[in-house]
Amino acid sequence: MAEFKCSKCGAKVEMRCKPKKCTACGEAEVMVKQEEKKASGCGCRCSCK
Repeated sequence: MAEFKCSKCGAKVEMRCKPKKCTACGEAEVMVKQEEKKASGCGCRCSCK
């Protein structure tokens, strides 16, 4: 799933597809996909970095 943020009110929502309207303020075409957070490793000594 991807996270989308409203560029007008700042509301965030997780969905598979980009919503046409903000679920909080109802404004159309303002949802922007947020960049996925990349893990820097799990913290153990494996090679998942």
